Amino acid sequence: MIDSTLKSLFENRRALLATMHQKETAIAPILEPGLGVKVVVPEDFNTDQFGTFTRDIKRLGNQIETARAKILSLLAATGETLGIASEGSFYPHPSLFLVPCDREIVLLLDEINGLEIIGQAISPETNFNHQSIKSPEEALDFAQKVGFPDHGLVVMPDANTQNLEQIFKGITKTEELLAIVAEVLRHSPENTAHIETDMRAMFNPTRRKVIAQATQNLLDKLRQLCPQCSCPGFDIVSQKRGLPCGACHLPTDLIRADIYRCQRCGYKKESLFPQGINIADPTYCSYCNP
Repeated sequence: MIDSTLKSLFENRRALLATMHQKETAIAPILEPGLGVKVVVPEDFNTDQFGTFTRDIKRLGNQIETARAKILSLLAATGETLGIASEGSFYPHPSLFLVPCDREIVLLLDEINGLEIIGQAISPETNFNHQSIKSPEEALDFAQKVGFPDHGLVVMPDANTQNLEQIFKGITKTEELLAIVAEVLRHSPENTAHIETDMRAMFNPTRRKVIAQATQNLLDKLRQLCPQCSCPGFDIVSQKRGLPCGACHLPTDLIRADIYRCQRCGYKKESLFPQGINIADPTYCSYCNP
Protein backbone atom coordinates (compact mmCIF):
# COMPACT_ATOMS: atom_id res chain seq x y z
CA MET A 1 0.00 0.00 0.00
CA ILE A 2 1.31 3.46 -0.95
CA ASP A 3 1.77 5.98 1.85
CA SER A 4 -0.74 8.83 1.42
CA THR A 5 2.04 11.47 1.29
CA LEU A 6 3.96 9.56 -1.37
CA LYS A 7 0.74 8.94 -3.25
CA SER A 8 -0.01 12.66 -3.42
CA LEU A 9 3.49 13.39 -4.72
CA PHE A 10 4.11 10.57 -7.18
CA GLU A 11 0.98 8.63 -8.19
CA ASN A 12 0.45 8.35 -11.95
CA ARG A 13 3.61 10.33 -12.79
CA ARG A 14 6.16 9.20 -15.38
CA ALA A 15 9.57 8.45 -13.88
CA LEU A 16 12.22 8.41 -16.60
CA LEU A 17 14.96 5.86 -15.94
CA ALA A 18 18.34 6.73 -17.43
CA THR A 19 19.54 3.32 -18.60
CA MET A 20 20.39 1.38 -21.72
CA HIS A 21 21.32 -1.78 -19.82
CA GLN A 22 17.90 -3.07 -18.72
CA LYS A 23 18.11 -1.78 -15.14
CA GLU A 24 14.34 -1.37 -15.25
CA THR A 25 14.05 -5.11 -14.53
CA ALA A 26 15.51 -4.45 -11.06
CA ILE A 27 14.08 -0.99 -10.37
CA ALA A 28 10.55 -0.86 -11.80
CA PRO A 29 9.07 -3.81 -9.83
CA ILE A 30 9.92 -1.96 -6.59
CA LEU A 31 9.19 1.68 -7.39
CA GLU A 32 6.05 1.27 -9.48
CA PRO A 33 3.95 -0.36 -6.73
CA GLY A 34 5.78 1.55 -3.99
CA LEU A 35 5.25 5.04 -5.42
CA GLY A 36 2.50 4.60 -7.98
CA VAL A 37 4.76 5.88 -10.76
CA LYS A 38 5.22 4.50 -14.26
CA VAL A 39 8.91 3.79 -14.86
CA VAL A 40 9.73 4.65 -18.47
CA VAL A 41 13.01 3.95 -20.29
CA PRO A 42 13.50 6.56 -23.02
CA GLU A 43 14.69 5.52 -26.45
CA ASP A 44 18.06 6.57 -27.81
CA PHE A 45 19.51 7.94 -24.56
CA ASN A 46 23.16 6.90 -24.47
CA THR A 47 24.22 6.45 -20.85
CA ASP A 48 27.65 5.20 -21.95
CA GLN A 49 28.58 8.83 -22.58
CA PHE A 50 28.82 9.20 -18.79
CA GLY A 51 31.33 6.35 -18.41
CA THR A 52 31.73 2.61 -18.98
CA PHE A 53 33.00 -0.28 -16.88
CA THR A 54 35.37 -1.31 -19.68
CA ARG A 55 37.26 1.98 -19.27
CA ASP A 56 36.97 3.07 -22.90
CA ILE A 57 34.94 6.03 -21.61
CA LYS A 58 36.07 7.30 -18.21
CA ARG A 59 33.49 8.27 -15.59
CA LEU A 60 34.13 11.94 -14.92
CA GLY A 61 32.60 12.19 -11.43
CA ASN A 62 31.80 9.94 -8.50
CA GLN A 63 28.75 7.69 -8.45
CA ILE A 64 26.31 10.30 -7.16
CA GLU A 65 27.59 13.04 -9.45
CA THR A 66 27.36 10.73 -12.47
CA ALA A 67 23.84 9.53 -11.63
CA ARG A 68 22.71 13.14 -11.13
CA ALA A 69 24.28 14.18 -14.44
CA LYS A 70 22.43 11.40 -16.25
CA ILE A 71 19.08 12.50 -14.83
CA LEU A 72 19.59 16.21 -15.46
CA SER A 73 20.63 15.54 -19.04
CA LEU A 74 17.65 13.25 -19.59
CA LEU A 75 15.11 15.65 -18.05
CA ALA A 76 16.50 18.57 -20.03
CA ALA A 77 16.20 16.59 -23.26
CA THR A 78 12.64 15.42 -22.60
CA GLY A 79 11.00 18.17 -20.58
CA GLU A 80 9.99 15.65 -17.92
CA THR A 81 10.31 16.38 -14.19
CA LEU A 82 10.96 13.04 -12.46
CA GLY A 83 14.06 10.98 -13.14
CA ILE A 84 15.93 7.96 -11.80
CA ALA A 85 19.48 6.73 -12.41
CA SER A 86 21.81 4.21 -10.85
CA GLU A 87 25.57 3.80 -10.71
CA GLY A 88 27.77 0.97 -9.47
CA SER A 89 31.36 0.68 -8.27
CA PHE A 90 33.49 -2.30 -7.33
CA TYR A 91 36.28 -2.14 -4.76
CA PRO A 92 37.54 -3.88 -1.58
CA HIS A 93 34.83 -4.16 1.07
CA PRO A 94 35.20 -1.42 3.73
CA SER A 95 35.01 -3.87 6.65
CA LEU A 96 35.73 -7.35 5.21
CA PHE A 97 39.46 -7.77 4.55
CA LEU A 98 40.35 -8.61 0.92
CA VAL A 99 36.69 -9.22 -0.01
CA PRO A 100 35.48 -7.40 -3.14
CA CYS A 101 32.14 -5.62 -2.94
CA ASP A 102 29.57 -3.98 -5.16
CA ARG A 103 28.31 -0.54 -4.09
CA GLU A 104 25.15 0.46 -5.94
CA ILE A 105 23.35 3.77 -5.61
CA VAL A 106 19.92 4.61 -7.05
CA LEU A 107 19.11 8.32 -7.21
CA LEU A 108 15.64 9.83 -7.60
CA LEU A 109 15.38 13.49 -8.61
CA ASP A 110 12.01 15.26 -8.54
CA GLU A 111 12.15 18.78 -9.98
CA ILE A 112 8.52 19.59 -9.09
CA ASN A 113 8.93 18.89 -5.38
CA GLY A 114 12.62 19.78 -5.10
CA LEU A 115 13.67 16.32 -3.94
CA GLU A 116 16.86 14.34 -4.38
CA ILE A 117 16.85 10.99 -2.55
CA ILE A 118 19.62 8.39 -2.77
CA GLY A 119 19.29 4.69 -2.01
CA GLN A 120 22.38 2.57 -1.45
CA ALA A 121 23.42 -1.05 -1.10
CA ILE A 122 26.90 -2.46 -0.42
CA SER A 123 27.20 -6.19 -1.00
CA PRO A 124 30.03 -8.73 -1.02
CA GLU A 125 27.90 -10.76 -3.43
CA THR A 126 29.63 -10.01 -6.73
CA ASN A 127 31.41 -11.92 -9.47
CA PHE A 128 33.60 -8.93 -10.34
CA ASN A 129 36.82 -10.52 -11.61
CA HIS A 130 39.49 -10.35 -14.31
CA GLN A 131 42.51 -12.31 -15.49
CA SER A 132 45.31 -12.37 -18.04
CA ILE A 133 45.07 -15.51 -20.16
CA LYS A 134 47.27 -17.30 -22.68
CA SER A 135 44.88 -19.87 -24.12
CA PRO A 136 41.19 -20.58 -24.82
CA GLU A 137 41.38 -23.25 -22.11
CA GLU A 138 42.31 -20.63 -19.53
CA ALA A 139 39.37 -18.52 -20.75
CA LEU A 140 37.00 -21.45 -20.18
CA ASP A 141 38.39 -22.00 -16.68
CA PHE A 142 37.81 -18.34 -15.86
CA ALA A 143 34.31 -18.46 -17.34
CA GLN A 144 33.31 -21.37 -15.13
CA LYS A 145 34.43 -19.52 -12.00
CA VAL A 146 32.32 -16.39 -12.68
CA GLY A 147 28.96 -17.92 -13.62
CA PHE A 148 29.20 -17.97 -17.42
CA PRO A 149 27.01 -18.02 -19.51
CA ASP A 150 24.36 -16.47 -17.23
CA HIS A 151 26.97 -13.77 -16.57
CA GLY A 152 28.54 -12.25 -19.66
CA LEU A 153 32.23 -11.73 -20.33
CA VAL A 154 34.49 -9.10 -21.89
CA VAL A 155 37.69 -9.88 -23.81
CA MET A 156 40.34 -7.39 -24.97
CA PRO A 157 44.06 -7.45 -25.79
CA ASP A 158 45.07 -6.02 -22.40
CA ALA A 159 43.57 -4.30 -19.38
CA ASN A 160 44.43 -0.83 -20.69
CA THR A 161 42.83 -1.18 -24.11
CA GLN A 162 40.65 1.79 -25.05
CA ASN A 163 40.07 1.04 -28.72
CA LEU A 164 36.39 0.06 -29.01
CA GLU A 165 37.13 -2.17 -32.00
CA GLN A 166 39.39 -4.30 -29.78
CA ILE A 167 36.94 -4.64 -26.85
CA PHE A 168 34.50 -7.53 -27.18
CA LYS A 169 31.58 -7.19 -24.74
CA GLY A 170 28.49 -9.18 -23.87
CA ILE A 171 29.93 -12.62 -24.64
CA THR A 172 27.43 -15.29 -23.51
CA LYS A 173 28.14 -18.27 -25.81
CA THR A 174 31.02 -20.73 -25.51
CA GLU A 175 31.67 -20.83 -29.26
CA GLU A 176 31.79 -17.06 -29.42
CA LEU A 177 34.12 -16.87 -26.44
CA LEU A 178 36.58 -19.38 -27.88
CA ALA A 179 36.59 -17.71 -31.29
CA ILE A 180 37.17 -14.23 -29.86
CA VAL A 181 39.93 -15.37 -27.50
CA ALA A 182 41.69 -17.22 -30.34
CA GLU A 183 41.50 -14.13 -32.55
CA VAL A 184 42.80 -11.76 -29.85
CA LEU A 185 45.65 -14.14 -28.98
CA ARG A 186 46.54 -14.49 -32.64
CA HIS A 187 47.17 -10.73 -32.91
CA SER A 188 48.88 -10.40 -29.53
CA PRO A 189 52.68 -9.90 -29.67
CA GLU A 190 52.98 -11.50 -26.23
CA ASN A 191 50.33 -14.19 -26.85
CA THR A 192 48.15 -12.90 -23.98
CA ALA A 193 44.64 -11.53 -23.66
CA HIS A 194 42.63 -9.88 -20.90
CA ILE A 195 39.30 -11.39 -19.82
CA GLU A 196 36.86 -9.94 -17.29
CA THR A 197 33.28 -10.15 -16.17
CA ASP A 198 30.81 -7.92 -18.01
CA MET A 199 29.45 -5.76 -15.20
CA ARG A 200 26.67 -4.15 -17.21
CA ALA A 201 23.34 -4.93 -15.56
CA MET A 202 21.84 -6.76 -18.52
CA PHE A 203 24.75 -9.24 -18.50
CA ASN A 204 25.12 -9.57 -14.74
CA PRO A 205 22.17 -10.94 -12.71
CA THR A 206 24.23 -10.82 -9.51
CA ARG A 207 24.63 -7.07 -9.92
CA ARG A 208 20.93 -6.64 -10.72
CA LYS A 209 20.11 -8.11 -7.29
CA VAL A 210 22.23 -5.43 -5.60
CA ILE A 211 20.59 -2.71 -7.71
CA ALA A 212 17.24 -4.02 -6.45
CA GLN A 213 18.52 -3.79 -2.86
CA ALA A 214 19.57 -0.17 -3.43
CA THR A 215 16.17 0.56 -4.95
CA GLN A 216 14.42 -0.86 -1.89
CA ASN A 217 16.67 1.32 0.29
CA LEU A 218 15.59 4.33 -1.80
CA LEU A 219 11.92 3.47 -1.26
CA ASP A 220 12.49 3.00 2.47
CA LYS A 221 14.09 6.45 2.65
CA LEU A 222 11.22 8.01 0.73
CA ARG A 223 8.87 6.56 3.34
CA GLN A 224 10.82 8.33 6.12
CA LEU A 225 8.83 11.56 6.44
CA CYS A 226 10.02 14.70 8.19
CA PRO A 227 8.23 15.03 11.58
CA GLN A 228 7.80 18.75 10.95
CA CYS A 229 6.78 19.15 7.28
CA SER A 230 6.18 15.52 6.12
CA CYS A 231 8.73 15.80 3.32
CA PRO A 232 9.99 12.36 2.17
CA GLY A 233 13.63 11.41 2.65
CA PHE A 234 14.16 12.36 6.29
CA ASP A 235 17.56 10.73 6.45
CA ILE A 236 20.89 10.58 8.27
CA VAL A 237 23.22 13.41 7.23
CA SER A 238 25.94 12.96 9.88
CA GLN A 239 26.89 10.96 12.94
CA LYS A 240 28.31 11.82 16.35
CA ARG A 241 31.04 9.64 17.76
CA GLY A 242 31.85 9.35 21.44
CA LEU A 243 29.92 6.34 22.76
CA PRO A 244 31.18 6.13 26.38
CA CYS A 245 33.37 3.27 27.49
CA GLY A 246 31.62 0.85 29.83
CA ALA A 247 34.66 0.74 32.14
CA CYS A 248 36.12 4.27 32.35
CA HIS A 249 33.20 6.20 30.77
CA LEU A 250 35.53 8.18 28.52
CA PRO A 251 34.30 8.71 24.94
CA THR A 252 35.32 6.16 22.32
CA ASP A 253 35.34 6.41 18.53
CA LEU A 254 32.10 4.43 18.23
CA ILE A 255 28.86 6.06 17.06
CA ARG A 256 26.83 7.74 19.84
CA ALA A 257 24.10 9.34 17.72
CA ASP A 258 22.73 9.66 14.17
CA ILE A 259 21.71 13.13 12.98
CA TYR A 260 18.66 13.30 10.69
CA ARG A 261 17.86 16.37 8.60
CA CYS A 262 15.02 17.35 6.29
CA GLN A 263 16.23 18.60 2.93
CA ARG A 264 13.17 20.84 2.56
CA CYS A 265 12.61 22.64 5.89
CA GLY A 266 15.97 21.92 7.55
CA TYR A 267 14.50 20.31 10.66
CA LYS A 268 17.09 18.22 12.54
CA LYS A 269 16.71 15.36 14.96
CA GLU A 270 19.33 13.49 16.98
CA SER A 271 18.78 9.77 17.47
CA LEU A 272 20.88 8.43 20.35
CA PHE A 273 22.47 4.97 20.41
CA PRO A 274 21.46 3.90 16.86
CA GLN A 275 23.13 0.49 17.27
CA GLY A 276 21.03 -0.31 20.34
CA ILE A 277 23.86 -0.02 22.89
CA ASN A 278 24.55 2.91 25.20
CA ILE A 279 28.04 1.90 26.37
CA ALA A 280 31.06 0.66 24.46
CA ASP A 281 33.04 -2.47 25.18
CA PRO A 282 36.41 -1.44 26.71
CA THR A 283 38.08 -3.23 23.79
CA TYR A 284 37.24 -0.16 21.70
CA CYS A 285 38.50 2.36 24.28
CA SER A 286 41.86 4.00 23.55
CA TYR A 287 42.41 4.57 27.29
CA CYS A 288 41.50 1.07 28.56
CA ASN A 289 42.96 -0.70 25.54
CA PRO A 290 45.67 1.59 24.11
